[in-house]
Amino acid sequence: MTWTRKDLLGLEYLSREEINLILETAESFKEVSSRDIKKVPALRGKTVVNLFYEPSTRTRVSFEVAAKRLSADVINIASETSSVRKGETLIDTGKNIEALKADILVIRHNYSGAANMLAEHLNISVVNAGDGWHEHPTQALLDIFTLKEKLGRIEGLEVVIVGDISHSRVARSNIWGLNKLGAKVTVCAPKMLIPAGIERMGARISYNIDQALENADAVNVLRMQFERDNEEAFPKQLEYFKDFGITRERLKRAKKNILVMHPGPINRGIELSSEVADGPGSVILEQVTNGIAVRMAVLFLTAQAGEEKK
Repeated sequence: MTWTRKDLLGLEYLSREEINLILETAESFKEVSSRDIKKVPALRGKTVVNLFYEPSTRTRVSFEVAAKRLSADVINIASETSSVRKGETLIDTGKNIEALKADILVIRHNYSGAANMLAEHLNISVVNAGDGWHEHPTQALLDIFTLKEKLGRIEGLEVVIVGDISHSRVARSNIWGLNKLGAKVTVCAPKMLIPAGIERMGARISYNIDQALENADAVNVLRMQFERDNEEAFPKQLEYFKDFGITRERLKRAKKNILVMHPGPINRGIELSSEVADGPGSVILEQVTNGIAVRMAVLFLTAQAGEEKK
C-alpha cells in the first residue's frame, strides 16, 4: 500500500495495513544504522523541527538522530527558550515554524490533543511525540517492532502492560496498535491506576501480576509517575514494588523466554529489579536502538505524503 497521511497523530487512527507499512519501512531503515556511514539522502533538503514542551532525552534525541540519518536539517526547540514564555499560542508557534519553510514538526506537549490541533491548522507534517495522557505513537511502534523482531510475529501474542496505566500515553498507543495487529493485551495495576473504560479499547484487566504473567509472551513495564502523586492517588513505592514489581523470582513463574520491555526512564527497585532490567530477557536497550529505525520510517513516510499534498 501507499502511505497517504501527512501526519502521524496516534495509532488509534491507523489501519492494520498502515501500521505494517511503518514496520516494514523501519525494517529497511534499520540496516542504515549498521553501516560505517550511517546516512542516506532520503530527506536531503528537508527540515525537521523538534518542538518539546516537556522534558525528554530518549524521544528527542531519537528523533534528532533519525532525521540526521535521513540527511535532514534538524532544529531543536525547548519551551523554556521559545516565545511561549512571552505568551505566544501553540498555533502561532506552529505557523511561524511553517513560515520558516520547515517540512516536519515533531511535537511533544503536556496537553492531550495538542498534536491534532496543530495538524488541523498547519500544511506541514505533524508528528506526535507524546501528548498528555493521549498517545505516544512512535514509542508503541518501536515496542511492536521489537516484539516482532524478537518473536517473529504479533498475531496471537499475549502482552501484559503493567504500571501506571491511568497516566500512560504509551499504554494507550500500545493497546491500539497491538490489538489491530491481533495481539491480546492485559493491563495490570492497582485499581486506582486502571482508568475507567479501558476495556473498550480492547484490553483485559488484571489486578494480580503473577496471574497476568502466567501466559504472557512479553511484559511492558511502565514508568510509575510518582511526580503526579497527590492525596493518596498512588500506592507507596515499596508497597508497589512488593505487589507489582517485576523481579527474577516473579519471572520464574512466567514463561521461560518472556521478554521484558520498558519505555524508560527506569525506576530500579520500584518498577523492576536491576537483575531483570539487565537480565537475558530484557530488550530495553534494543527498544532504544529500534526507535531510530521506526522514527526514520515515520519521518520518511509523512514527508513523502506531505510533499504530494503541497
